[in-house]
Order: sequence, then C-alpha cells, then structure tokens
Amino acid sequence: MKKIMDFMTNKFAPKVNKIVKNPWVASIQDSIMTALPLVFVGSIVTVFSLLNNVFDNLPDFSRISDFSFGMFGLVVSFLISYYLMEKKGNDLKLITGATGLVLFMMLLYPTVTAGGDVTFILERFGATGMFLAIVTGLFVGCVMNFAAKRSFFDEDTPIPDFVVGWFNSLLPITFLLLVGWFITVQLNIDFFEIIIYIFSPLAAIVQSYPGFVLSVFIPAFLYTFGISGWVMMPAIYPVYMAGLAENIQATANGQEATNIATQETIYAFSSLGGIGTTLALAFMMLILSKSAQLKAIGKAVFIPSIFNINEPLMFGAPVAFNPYLMVPMWINEIIVPSIAYFVMSIGVVNIPTQSFLLWYIPYPIASYLATQDWRAIIIAIAIFVVTWIVFLPFFKAYDNSLLKKEAQEAEVGE
Repeated sequence: MKKIMDFMTNKFAPKVNKIVKNPWVASIQDSIMTALPLVFVGSIVTVFSLLNNVFDNLPDFSRISDFSFGMFGLVVSFLISYYLMEKKGNDLKLITGATGLVLFMMLLYPTVTAGGDVTFILERFGATGMFLAIVTGLFVGCVMNFAAKRSFFDEDTPIPDFVVGWFNSLLPITFLLLVGWFITVQLNIDFFEIIIYIFSPLAAIVQSYPGFVLSVFIPAFLYTFGISGWVMMPAIYPVYMAGLAENIQATANGQEATNIATQETIYAFSSLGGIGTTLALAFMMLILSKSAQLKAIGKAVFIPSIFNINEPLMFGAPVAFNPYLMVPMWINEIIVPSIAYFVMSIGVVNIPTQSFLLWYIPYPIASYLATQDWRAIIIAIAIFVVTWIVFLPFFKAYDNSLLKKEAQEAEVGE
C-alpha cells in the first residue's frame, strides 16, 4: 500500500495535474463549468414540472428548459474557443468565441430553402451536440491562435489596436467559414452525424455496465489521492449529457429510455454525501466516534455532507491519503454504481429522462427528483445501509488507532 501511495503522490498526481492545466483540456473543463448554470435552470424547471401532477392549471415551463439545457452545446462552442484563446494569452478571444459559435451552427447542417428560410434540428443545439461543440471549439481556437501569432502589422504600428485586430482576424475567420461551407454545401456532408459516429464507441463503453462503474469509480479513486473528480469531466460529462438527451428524445417519441449512464443517475444514487458516497461515513463520525479527533470532525462535516459537500470530510477526517478510509470508499464506488445499474436495467427504478443537476438537494429527496420515481427513495436508503456496512469495520479500526494515539499523547503530557 505504501508503494501505491508513493507512486500516486509523487508520480501520478503531478502528471494528472499537468494534463488538467493544459490549455486544450482546461478550456473544455472551464467551458462546461461556466455553462452549468444553464443546466441548473433546466433542473429547476424539472422540479416545477412535478407540480403539474398535483396542480392542473400551472403553466408549461418546458420551453425554458429547451432554451437553457437545450442550448448547452451552442454555448460551449463559444466558450471553448474563447477560453482557449484566453489561456494562450491572445486578445482575439471574443471574436474567436463568436466564430466558434457560427461554425458550430453551420456544421449542424441546417436545411435552407430557396426562399431563404433556415430550419435547424433543435435537439442538436443541446447536449446531443456536445461532441461537435468540443471539436468545433478546439479547431477554431487552434486556427485563430495560429493566426494571432502572425500579424500583418509591426508592434509599433500607428494603426489603432482594434483595427489591427480586425485585419488579423479576417483571414482565419474566412478560412474557418470556408471550411464549414465546403463541408456542408459543396460536399453536402452532415458533419454532426460524422462526429456522433466517431464518438459512438466511447458512448457505448460508458453506457455499458463496466464502463458506467469505471466512470463512477475513477473520479472517486482520484479524489482519494487529492485529485478532484472534475478532472474526468471533459471525457465523461459529454457522454452523460448526450445519454440524457437521447433519453429525453426517446420518451418524447413514445419510446423507452435506455441510457443509464447519466449525471442524473449519479446524483440519484452515487453522490450521497458527495463523490464517493460518503454520507454514511459522516453519520458514523458524528454518532460512533470515540476518539476526540473524529468526534470534532464529525460535528464539523455532518451538515455539509447532508448537502452533498464532502470536501471537509475528504480532507478533514481525512479520507484522502488515508488507507483506513480510502479502501472502503473504493469498494463502495464499485458496489453503488453496480446497484444503480442493476435496478435501472431491470426496471425497478426509472431511467432519468429529465435534467436534474441540483446536487446539493439532500437525499433521498434528490433520488426522487432525479428519477421522478418514488422507488428510488427505497434504493437510496438501501445504498446508505450498504455503504454503512462497508465503512463500519474500517472506520472502527481507524477510530481505535486514533484513540490509542490520543491516549499515548496524554500519557506523555502527564
């Protein structure tokens, strides 16, 4: 175990942090994080839509979700281009973001009539278009960053900076839009479908049982070594969002939802207390601790854990870099997604078909809201019990070790 800890701390973690700070990766991560409030709005609409089951005369707020969660890909196409230029230290970030947005819309392959009417497929603007948004944003940022280093003017030119910016961006923007025109008009290619096809193997892997379990386990595993689980967002989150978008579209067409691997599934079951399903551990520290250290920590972390904020627990107990508590957390992050996948695959609990990312809602309320199925409450309680059983022997061993240490320190003090 010591060799694993040394390897993760001294070799693996620095390399991961280096990758995360890479402008190309960081621009995707920051873009998704920045655009998340749009998804939150869609989640609030989902919560309000449940009231329609009780009150018949409430207005239909679904259009708000269509233009918040439903425009996620469009917004991300702008933000990736923008953030990439910002991280590269270039001034053309606004026009680059706008160009990313325009090229993204071109590559959505709209239908244009002879009369000039343009028709888009609305679903492509949202989570379904996330992969296209990422590819477009990175491509636009790459071209604009390349062009920004090759100005038509000298540094001491008397021409105003904004005019210099116009001329320097003219050629790369023209080139980018010509690429979009050539693909969609001259070649008559639906590039959106090509991107979906290219990324379909990744989606298929994550939507499988082993892939889903790994998508939950890996962020938790990294978290126990002090690496934020959000580092996996650029790879996993687009798949989750696309899966939910397909579920929404399937149910709208009268079909059954099939994609279990969504962020809503995570928030329904795997995030009790936060990443790592640590709510049971927080309860233990509050009511079972014998050592003074864990008693104090239990009082401090209990309330945040109820609202699924477990940073105080992860780094205060600590769980991170603590073999006593890391191992049961790893075990739980194999068991819990397995339970979630099993109960949804056999129809015990509904597969999510509405956006819900209000992760700070306490459980088991969050389980119901994420699935709109009361049976999810029962499964959430069962998961709490299972994680309690897994954590308990490890927790007792850790608590006893601290108790002995405190007793020894007291003897030395005397």
